[in-house]
Amino acid sequence: MKKTLWVLLDSRTGSVGQARGVVQQLNPENYDISEKILEYTKLSGLPNFLRGKTLIGLSPASKKQIAAPYPDMVLSTSRRTVPVARFIKKQNHATKLIQLMHPGRTGLKEFDLALVPEHDKNKVSYPNIKYIVGAPHRMTPKALADAEKIWAPRFADLPKPLTAVVVGGAIKGKEFSLENATELGKKIKELKQKIGGSILITTSRRTGAKAEKAIMDALIGIPAYTFLWGDKKENPYVGYLACADNIVVTGDSVSMCCEACGTGKPVFVFTGRHWLTRKHIRFIASLYKNGYAAALKGYNLNFKPKARLNAAVDAAEFIDKL
Repeated sequence: MKKTLWVLLDSRTGSVGQARGVVQQLNPENYDISEKILEYTKLSGLPNFLRGKTLIGLSPASKKQIAAPYPDMVLSTSRRTVPVARFIKKQNHATKLIQLMHPGRTGLKEFDLALVPEHDKNKVSYPNIKYIVGAPHRMTPKALADAEKIWAPRFADLPKPLTAVVVGGAIKGKEFSLENATELGKKIKELKQKIGGSILITTSRRTGAKAEKAIMDALIGIPAYTFLWGDKKENPYVGYLACADNIVVTGDSVSMCCEACGTGKPVFVFTGRHWLTRKHIRFIASLYKNGYAAALKGYNLNFKPKARLNAAVDAAEFIDKL
């Protein structure tokens, strides 16, 4: 008999992608899965210890979704969904609660399983916590193969090897400085001078116009396909990952790094100076330690990843054991 599973989603793209990545790895023959897309009021900004085991902070329409019959399992995907999951458990004690990321101290013991990134090991821990490397994502071999069929012809005239360059930017009030942007451009140029070929580069809203210009100025003369922030053409991001021979990614985004490492290709991480948080540094160190990526600084041209990284696979295995 199939287990019923509710997936609690909010408007945050990152957490939604992670949840759907995990669900994608579950056998549909074993689960009857329903997504509950939640909308919030201003009260959702209250600390979880005040929201407790209630639906405080949910819009009236979202509250109507959380009603009997309650499921066998709930997968919650962010701090804001934790009170909702706890409310469901209060209504039906048999429901098993699963949390992606650390749910915080409030209600932690009520969760049957909390899937926490290895780089968050410094937080309070209990036996119900299982550690995973990085964040779940949807860059499966099939998704990449499908993208390659579409994008490879568009990159066919570019000299090989192809290096995807995925640039993030500012984080938590720390800008992506011109110094770091210039250094990134310099390192990419040095890499391409050694191995030749072309680049497939994309930037983000967080990169900033001045930093973006500094990077692109450093790469003048290198054959390239570009998709810069604000471009209106089709987004080639997945195509870049699918078609690249190696990947350079900035270390400010856990999701971008994990998606790059999910390709099974050599990934080189740019960390810069006076920019990343301690959490980012711990995460990147875990990628290095587990053999999924190498530092762009020094770029070991012989680096080969030990395997594809997708925490969604490990997460699904833990869920199956509940």
